Amino acid sequence: MMSSTRERPRDALRRVFGFDDFRPGQAAVIERLLAGRSTLAVFPTGAGKSLCYQLPALLLDGLTVVVSPLIALMKDQVDALERRGVAAARLDSTLTREETQAVLERMAGGGLRLLYVAPERLSNERFLSRLRRVRVPLLAVDEAHCISEWGHNFRPEYLKVARTARDLGVGAVLALTATATPSVAEDVRRAFGIDAADHVQTDLFRPNLTLHVTPCPAAVADRVPLLLERLRAQPGPTIVYVTLQRTAEEVARALTAAGVAASAYHAGLEAPARAEVQDAFMGGALRVVVATIAFGMGIDKADIRAIYHLNLPKTLEGYVQEVGRAGRDGEPARCELLACEDDRIGLESFTYGDTPTPEAVRALVDEVLGGDEAFSVSVYDLSQAHDIRPLVVETALTYLELEGALRATGPFYAGYRLRFLRDEDEVLGRFDAGRQAFLRAVLAAGKRGRTWLTLEVGQVVAATREPRERIEAALRYLEEQGDLELQPSGLRQGLRRAPGAPAVDDLTDRLVALFRRREERDIERTAQVLRFARDPGCLVAHLLAHFGEAGRAPCGRCTSCRAPSSVPRAIPASPAPRLDDAAAALVAALRAEGHAALRLPRQLARFLCGLTSPATSRARLGRDPRFGRLSHVPFGEVLAFVEGRPPG
Repeated sequence: MMSSTRERPRDALRRVFGFDDFRPGQAAVIERLLAGRSTLAVFPTGAGKSLCYQLPALLLDGLTVVVSPLIALMKDQVDALERRGVAAARLDSTLTREETQAVLERMAGGGLRLLYVAPERLSNERFLSRLRRVRVPLLAVDEAHCISEWGHNFRPEYLKVARTARDLGVGAVLALTATATPSVAEDVRRAFGIDAADHVQTDLFRPNLTLHVTPCPAAVADRVPLLLERLRAQPGPTIVYVTLQRTAEEVARALTAAGVAASAYHAGLEAPARAEVQDAFMGGALRVVVATIAFGMGIDKADIRAIYHLNLPKTLEGYVQEVGRAGRDGEPARCELLACEDDRIGLESFTYGDTPTPEAVRALVDEVLGGDEAFSVSVYDLSQAHDIRPLVVETALTYLELEGALRATGPFYAGYRLRFLRDEDEVLGRFDAGRQAFLRAVLAAGKRGRTWLTLEVGQVVAATREPRERIEAALRYLEEQGDLELQPSGLRQGLRRAPGAPAVDDLTDRLVALFRRREERDIERTAQVLRFARDPGCLVAHLLAHFGEAGRAPCGRCTSCRAPSSVPRAIPASPAPRLDDAAAALVAALRAEGHAALRLPRQLARFLCGLTSPATSRARLGRDPRFGRLSHVPFGEVLAFVEGRPPG
């Protein structure tokens, strides 16, 4: 219960945030959290999810930790909170060592109310050891749909967030998402132990958004004139979403040449360049951002007047998140999808590229379960050895845990580089004889360079006969004291084979079936986007039904409502490509060359469709002029062609 001395939520709302009243759903969520009840909040993008943890953070004793998947979200929210005088900080890869250390010191000293971290940081034992010393009354998990394998953006590290919340004994968990179908919501509640009565959901759409679908030609160059026409007719800040990084660059250049202040934003840019684009857009110096899905999550800009999808979105869930970034000020905003069925080929290729071969899955399971009872692995090494993308390796390891075959003992680093920031003898001289001898033995087991000393922890353990835990604790202590700079290397995941685990053959079959189901579900999600684009009925009602809100009245404003029809909308598609004798000769030539990275049919199909993999990257086959030669053909047809079977 809320103590009598605690400031009332509505008073804090006025004092800190300048609002007289809560938006729909906010008060219900905040009341539950202040009462110590874990809660699931399903609010549309722009409906004020962040206030649901920012305000309780000011009223609860201790540190509220916010798990967020994107640096852009952390940066934007921390900057806004600091302007309001709230003690907030973030830990992410863009910070220098000194900046990171300063944040950790503020956390340890009780000088923070909110700390934003990526989900991966909750797998960092060094960070967790510090966090355990701090009272955490609230853990907020943004984009919580990522915990569900039924969600559109499953991330294995999110499964570990739920486990970590239990291990830390946090007071309450707030799971937040804008896109939860009924099955996803049930998964999230189960993972975090949230009662159905503490699931707070508001209307999916704001009435000021108007949805449009416009059929368009396949070539991006042919879509740009239509986009320019829209930009000239609809003034104001705008986001244009595209699928590929090179498309973002191409379109931004075309818009700039036409006199529109535009910049590209994608994951391939360096962090300073991304921050520069974001700051210019937020500050009004930049009107248009042409972006992949890397941009927009958590961007708190109220006056975005239009969202254009120059390519098909991968999922309806992603589409809803992206259009929800428009019109947060309540003023009218246009959300238009420029639809061409050709985009489906590229979207499906991303999915097919993530699916490992059955042979690779078997080899991975054999390696992981065929050795010692206690062992460690490097995700990077496993990825390279078995030609499986790193995220997919993490997914496989997570599912081996869920199947009861493995138990994670925690991540650790195989080695460290260190350099003293103070005189080494002076630092060691502060300790008694026993501790000083221990530290000197640790340092003596390393390899000294001109500036840095390199330690392989396994070698140090063997040389000193001291446990890893003591060695690493000593290094962390010296780092915390500002005596030395410590750079970890060789991240490894500690694992232990569980007793009574299922047979290797059974586990392999389950994993292969799992990846096949995920591939089928992701392909179906792309098909759902096309069905939405074709629907002659109300577009808003279509989306609401997808999220479990069937039976809603037509919006009266979308493309379909303005031009009613009983005939599905025609979405252009290029003529079906033919795989002819030239394609057969190409396949034969590649096989004759005997590339190890192209040995299996799926590997060869990936190469022909322009999909990289660890093996092809290592062999530098992406530079081969034949790489991506069949990228205009659906992956399934290329795979069938390579395997010598009829397509479909």
